Amino acid sequence: MDDKIRAGFMGFGEVNTPRDIIENKCREAVKSLESLGIKVKSATPVSDVPDGSQADRAAGELRGADFDFLVVCIAGWIPSWAVIRAIEPFRHSPMLLWGLTGNFEGGRFVTTAAQAGTTALKKTMQDMKFRFNYTVNIPGEEIPSKRILSFARAAYAERKLRGAMAGMAGYRDMRLYGTLYDAVKLKEKTGVEIEHFELMELDQYMKELEEKEIKGAIDHMKENWKFEKQPQKETLYNTAKFYLALKRKIEERNYSAVSYSDVDGVKKLMKFAPAGAMTLLHDRMEICSIPENDSMGAVTQIATRFLTGEVPPYLEFYEFTKKGALMGVPDYIPSNVVDGKVTILPNSFGSFGEGLLNVSKMKTGRVTVARLDTSAGEYVFHAAAGNARSPMKWEEAGWAPPAPQLPSLEIDFDSGNERFIQNVMSQHYIISYGDRTQDYRALCGLLGIRFLQD
Repeated sequence: MDDKIRAGFMGFGEVNTPRDIIENKCREAVKSLESLGIKVKSATPVSDVPDGSQADRAAGELRGADFDFLVVCIAGWIPSWAVIRAIEPFRHSPMLLWGLTGNFEGGRFVTTAAQAGTTALKKTMQDMKFRFNYTVNIPGEEIPSKRILSFARAAYAERKLRGAMAGMAGYRDMRLYGTLYDAVKLKEKTGVEIEHFELMELDQYMKELEEKEIKGAIDHMKENWKFEKQPQKETLYNTAKFYLALKRKIEERNYSAVSYSDVDGVKKLMKFAPAGAMTLLHDRMEICSIPENDSMGAVTQIATRFLTGEVPPYLEFYEFTKKGALMGVPDYIPSNVVDGKVTILPNSFGSFGEGLLNVSKMKTGRVTVARLDTSAGEYVFHAAAGNARSPMKWEEAGWAPPAPQLPSLEIDFDSGNERFIQNVMSQHYIISYGDRTQDYRALCGLLGIRFLQD
């Protein structure tokens, strides 16, 4: 993560429950959260004293604190009004309604009836339209760490999304329909702004570069990449210049992601393929990127980056298989998903001139494929987990011989392929390592986006 996930913490217990029991339970709950890597700002536990002074005091202790979500920790039974009074000033914040459990003492189980408190609150908080996730501890079991962490990551990601910006060079590459978006709806629903700029701006930046900068970028390529054959000097030169121009633009505008007109833009107008420049960009910057003016793909990447702390690649579908899909890219992948050394093949495709095609092998293992998109006027987030392995030997028709083995994975979806095929929303999906479906589900719950899992 860019910085630590932060939580505000309010603990609650009824006035007639011994105070030391409630305080000890809340103290242990805070320690549990901190053991998960969450930074906690805690208020003094609240009881239901009739005048509401403890609820007001707790709200005052957290007012002005900077946190991603509020933990509403029910350590024992408490009438709902006291909890609502304390948390009402923070209703804009995501909340975790967390019910603690009792303890075994001398052969018997002693409970403070915390789940009486949480079950009295759950529907009330729903009806009052608080944005929250509900979880409980189970006697004799560990705390629900996975669920808590998924919600914590989602709250962190939602906060980071608000105000995030993606840069978009050009518009609607190849006249595709699935890359379009409604700027107002996107901003309202996700908080992400897409800023458009012209490729001419990058062309102007390229003309302003000094030879020393260009040489430094070329030296990096030669020192850090494995070339399967020697590229043309002009190819290295164009790659370095485009990378440096794009880097300048990203740094000036503080973009979280970039996309660009690829086929009808860089290749058509600048007469070279940008894959090498994008590979170099990912070597030198932690930035999300996707070609072809794919707005929804870029937003999915940003969300995934904030959820996982890793720059996620995009992959596209080449074939559906018996259990899943063969997915790959005809250009580049970020170095953090490369298995081994970044490997480059100077090659050309169709009428395009030589480019530095990234042919690196991808890491395998557990993955999640995901995409945010629109369907019938509403936002939908589609995700599926599966197992990824190195692909069969294959090639895409059209590459200059010998045809390259593109960066790719064969992914077997947990649910098989039929449901996924019927729900698929684009040729581009974003890949993250591990099963991230619970993280995505939690984020969609906070954003009010329908989550579709296969």
